[in-house]
This record gives sequence, C-alpha cells and structure tokens, in this order.
Amino acid sequence: MKKLAIAFLTILSFTACQQQKIGFVDNGVLINEYQERVDIEANLQIKIDAFKSRTDSLRSAFELEIKEAELRARKMSQADVQKLSQELQQKEQVLSQRVQFEQQQIAQESQTLNDSLIKTVKNFVRAYGKSNNYNYILGSNEAGSVLYGEESSDLTQEILKALNDGYVKN
Repeated sequence: MKKLAIAFLTILSFTACQQQKIGFVDNGVLINEYQERVDIEANLQIKIDAFKSRTDSLRSAFELEIKEAELRARKMSQADVQKLSQELQQKEQVLSQRVQFEQQQIAQESQTLNDSLIKTVKNFVRAYGKSNNYNYILGSNEAGSVLYGEESSDLTQEILKALNDGYVKN
C-alpha cells in the first residue's frame, strides 16, 4: 500500500510539474503582413481605382450635360425647362444608384475576402499549434488580450514566415 501511495504521489508530482507550452502572436502583424492579404489589398485597390476613374468620368460627363442644358434652358419655355430639369434629376439619381451599387459590391467583396483570410490564418495557427505541441497560442492585439509575453514565446514572425512560405499566389 505504501509503495502504491509513493507511486501515485510520484505520478501526481510529475504531471503537476509538466509545463504547458504557450505562445502568442500579434494578430495585427500576422494578418497585415501575410502575403495573401497584401495581394488581396493590391487587387482591391486596382478595382477601387478603376471604379473612381469610371465615376469621375460619369460625373464629368453629367456636369457637361448640365452646363449644356443650362445654355439650352435660356431659350426654352418654363414648361420645357421644368421637363428638362426632371430628366436631369432622374439621370442624377440613376448615376448615384449605380455608384452606390458598385461601392457596395466592392465593400462586400472586400468583406468576403477578409473573412476568408482570417479563417485561413486561424486554421493555420491552430494546425501549427497542434503540430508543434502547443497547449495554447494566444492572440495579441491593441485591445490588450496579451499584455505581456516573453519574447521567446512570441511566435508571430515564425508563424508569419511559415504562413507566407505556404501561400501559393494564384
């Protein structure tokens, strides 16, 4: 019985002394410096620039149309001026709706891509933790979820490198 108690205490003290492997990553750095994120942002910026160019062109053409209408309106009757004004208001409304629709499409695409990117990073960190025998990998951010961590426990650059090494550019 005494040997059993000693063996039990030995096992208990051994398991109590085992340290858990814990690391942390800076979420902002990990997401923002991930090459896929950089590529997504570059592609979205191209779309945004093209959208701005189209919008500026449409607005310039519409402003020119307004100026021409103002010149014509000087020679028109009040009823014709009113009709022309209504037509221009309708065109402006259609233009505004088109611009808003395109903005929403770009925003939705951006949100979908960012959600997918975050899911990819989370899954990668989870797999990294499992394959490297971590009990926990905590996420640090500006809100302060990890207020202090030893530099040796900071896995940000290590995971970022592995994440970028595994990224295949389309």
